[in-house]
Amino acid sequence: MKRVIAVAACLLMAVIAGCQTNGEDGGVVRTNEPSKGDVTSFGDAFDGLKTVSDVEYYASDQAVAEAKNQFRAENYGNAGALFFKATQLAPNDGGAWMGLAACTDRIHRFDLSDRAYTRAFKLVGATPEYYNNVGYSYLLRGKLQDARSNFLKAYELAPNDPTVTNNLKLLSSSVQNIER
Repeated sequence: MKRVIAVAACLLMAVIAGCQTNGEDGGVVRTNEPSKGDVTSFGDAFDGLKTVSDVEYYASDQAVAEAKNQFRAENYGNAGALFFKATQLAPNDGGAWMGLAACTDRIHRFDLSDRAYTRAFKLVGATPEYYNNVGYSYLLRGKLQDARSNFLKAYELAPNDPTVTNNLKLLSSSVQNIER
């Protein structure tokens, strides 16, 4: 019985000793970023290797590319689903939010497009593309004054942009050719 207690005590001491820190790291939790002088499991230095923050490809890239193809093919529901997937994979991707807003405009889900435009504005800011897309959204809703003010903001930022110019012409023709 004394032997069992002695073995249990030794095991307990080993577990307790394994839980203690050596104090060299000051209690700091390490991230996945290598320290200077660290080596890989193959023995080479980490210098020159890309870490996650340096990667130029993101998981949402494929979804955005396919969504753009679907949008060009006028499959707005499919494009919207893919842009939504991209926003879930990369919530800070302003382009994905802009694409989602444009798709929901085309299927007349303006409640969803308003939310997507709000999120996109926080990410991309006051760009000509943003104001042009919001203006087109208002044009689709029949809110011509709001469309005009957004198109003019886009025009002030990019007076030579053919898309903005064409949308202003489209707006003027909409005003002149009202159908009842």
